[in-house]
Amino acid sequence: MPPGHSGRRAAIALFSVSAGLALVQGVRSPQAQPATSSAFAALIERLSESGGDFGGDNLISNEQSYLHVMPALEQARVTGGAYVGVGPDQNFSYIAQVRPDIAFIIDIRRDNLLLHLLFKALFASSSTRVEYLCGLTARPPPPQVDTWRDASVSKIVSYVDATPPVASATAQQAAERLDRMIEHFGVPLTAMDWTTIHAFHQAFVDRGLSLVFQVRGQGIRDYYPTLRQLLLETDLRGRQLSFLAVESGFQFVRALEQRDLIVPVVGDVSGPKAMRAIGDAMTARGTPLSAFYISNVEFYLYRDGRFPAFVENLAHLPRTDRSTMIRSVFPSGFPGRLPQSVPGYYSTSLVQPLGAMLADLASGKYRSYTDLVYASVR
Repeated sequence: MPPGHSGRRAAIALFSVSAGLALVQGVRSPQAQPATSSAFAALIERLSESGGDFGGDNLISNEQSYLHVMPALEQARVTGGAYVGVGPDQNFSYIAQVRPDIAFIIDIRRDNLLLHLLFKALFASSSTRVEYLCGLTARPPPPQVDTWRDASVSKIVSYVDATPPVASATAQQAAERLDRMIEHFGVPLTAMDWTTIHAFHQAFVDRGLSLVFQVRGQGIRDYYPTLRQLLLETDLRGRQLSFLAVESGFQFVRALEQRDLIVPVVGDVSGPKAMRAIGDAMTARGTPLSAFYISNVEFYLYRDGRFPAFVENLAHLPRTDRSTMIRSVFPSGFPGRLPQSVPGYYSTSLVQPLGAMLADLASGKYRSYTDLVYASVR
């Protein structure tokens, strides 16, 4: 349920400041940074707009069905171009599949930008999948990591599950290295930003692969997948296709990160600036949209009366006849059962050609969120 809709504007919130400070006790907090002229930071600043809150940390996805769209993306030959998505690292799996030239991750929460800076630092410090997952959870990597390049994701998950976190002194040194990498990216960060980044990382360390999506102030839902389940998930053909499933997928995403071509943006998908600025950047590059992962944000846009503004922003993106929307649907936002729902999955993931969506909207075919969803299963 990654955010990106135009919900109520609010100050960016942490789990709680006091809890975050306790989580990172013993790890230095770098000084707040001044404005920078680095190209990466400058692009983020140019594209972003004022942020807001969504009510949850969104460290991982709650969409266990997220890989079910992979065969449809293949069949439609959705590849290259510019990828746009909302939320956390679910985007990396779509990026590994689509192989875009550039990716923009837009989210109404500044926290999502901070989370992606943490991910970017982990990619920079990890040469293999097993090192990345060990760094994310503060587990020591196995000996001879290069021999793990052909390991199955199941083997990597089993290793992380069976390995306790590193000693506190080692963890602090690793955290300081990540801090220096994040500082090097040049994005101006406040003391509270650093507290948030440290708290987010500590959540991965403390809960490991059992981490679950959670709405702030609510208990953990047993129908949401763990990080472990998400990494081991398969598409409808039984293939494990997360970005950590095979080394080539991980290395593609890592290469984009190293070239500053995965750009986190603070913005409302129905807002006045960020989406238009992303579209302008795509046009300037001559890079049309390949895929747009919108999660279930459209449900909130319809509910809040902001869907027309989102559609205007979508129409501003350069596109081809292969440009595709990826959306997810939850029972809480949709009555009845979809034909493409898979038994045992709380979410349903769907695709729709963007051109068809915009044409239908122009002819007045979608009067509700339900109409939009049903159009995705035709």
